[in-house]
Amino acid sequence: MSSLLAIDLSTPRGHIAVLRADGVLYEQDFTSHRSHNALLYAPLAEALEIAEPDLTKVIIGTGPGSYTGVRISIAAAQGVVLSRGVPVVGLPSLIALSEEAEYLVVGDARRGKFYTSHIRAGLLIEGITLHDEAGFRAWLEAHSTLPCYTSDAAAPLQIERIRSTPPSAVLLARHGLDVTESDHDLEPIYVQDAFITKSKPRVP
Repeated sequence: MSSLLAIDLSTPRGHIAVLRADGVLYEQDFTSHRSHNALLYAPLAEALEIAEPDLTKVIIGTGPGSYTGVRISIAAAQGVVLSRGVPVVGLPSLIALSEEAEYLVVGDARRGKFYTSHIRAGLLIEGITLHDEAGFRAWLEAHSTLPCYTSDAAAPLQIERIRSTPPSAVLLARHGLDVTESDHDLEPIYVQDAFITKSKPRVP
């Protein structure tokens, strides 16, 4: 029976899982506030040992979230792909925050902006949209009947309705059971363009 390896490093809590159609074979999480490099490879080695020789696919959470974490998970997955010859699929980490059939995901996009998304049956049905604070509050009010989650450590604007939870590699794997390599790009999801601070010119 084929097995899937799933990795999500889009938040400080990294999560790795091995899944088959009949259940979870392996699950491990760890926390790193700076870089997942030092903590990833021991559980990854354990996961690969359990998944082999039946590993058929690698699933990566592509964010949005930590730029460094998502890049590390992609690099690790590409290493697995090269050595094992299996496909790798990228899925938004947002679809792995809850087992509920339909829910909202929001987050702080920084610089006075907030992002929103609407998940139904493991799909982003509205994509990811940026709002200012007023627009963000209005969007939440317009979707007041649905549960709302964030992968941020704290709820944006401390709104009590928003529950904070990290993405689950197990849920990523479940959503990835039937997708193929051509269905999704292995590219990190960014909610805003990179902000680069330019140095001030030197005064002679």
